[in-house]
Amino acid sequence: MLMLQQRQQIVDYGVKMVRSGLTTGSGGNLSIFSAEDNLIAISPSGIDYHDVTAADVVVVDRVGQLVEGGRKPSSEMGFHLALYDARKEITAVVHTHSVYATTIACLHWEIPAVHYLIAFSGDKVPLAPYATFGSDELADNIIASIGAYNAVLLANHGLVTVGKDMESSFNVAEEIELVARIYYQAKSLGQPVLVDNDEMKRVADKFSNYGQ
Repeated sequence: MLMLQQRQQIVDYGVKMVRSGLTTGSGGNLSIFSAEDNLIAISPSGIDYHDVTAADVVVVDRVGQLVEGGRKPSSEMGFHLALYDARKEITAVVHTHSVYATTIACLHWEIPAVHYLIAFSGDKVPLAPYATFGSDELADNIIASIGAYNAVLLANHGLVTVGKDMESSFNVAEEIELVARIYYQAKSLGQPVLVDNDEMKRVADKFSNYGQ
């Protein structure tokens, strides 16, 4: 089986995405790019994450042609392919319907530096304009909006995060959902005081060598 390790990661992180409250049922999608194989493993369309097996995960080439698997790939495959083309440093994409991030996206707001953990994305989380799910227009809007950030809100839709591997991309999704909840709650009480640009630069520097 091609990309067995990556396919199993998608199974595992799909279940983790549901258990972490970042989506429900079969909502959202995940993919991993293997530079060694020049192939992409992506979650199947419309199957509950608890029911997905490694064999259900689809392998496609860089233009989305089926290489291995008997399932239809995610309907959002187009923006996954576009992200791998636009951002050569990333190897994993996570798309969630997490409640607080999606709430902010439904307001057509970006998430500013309300908390230093926004640095998992950058100095903010930008917003991509609305387009129909699975459309070329949505892929174009995501690429135009995400820039060098690690996260982008999709208006009236959800959140997309990217990273150097699945663990880092998923971590971004979790941390940005936390920041989105903080922003929502702070806005409910008043006007949040944002972390200034100089401090965000210091935080970004510290994040560059954070962890083990």
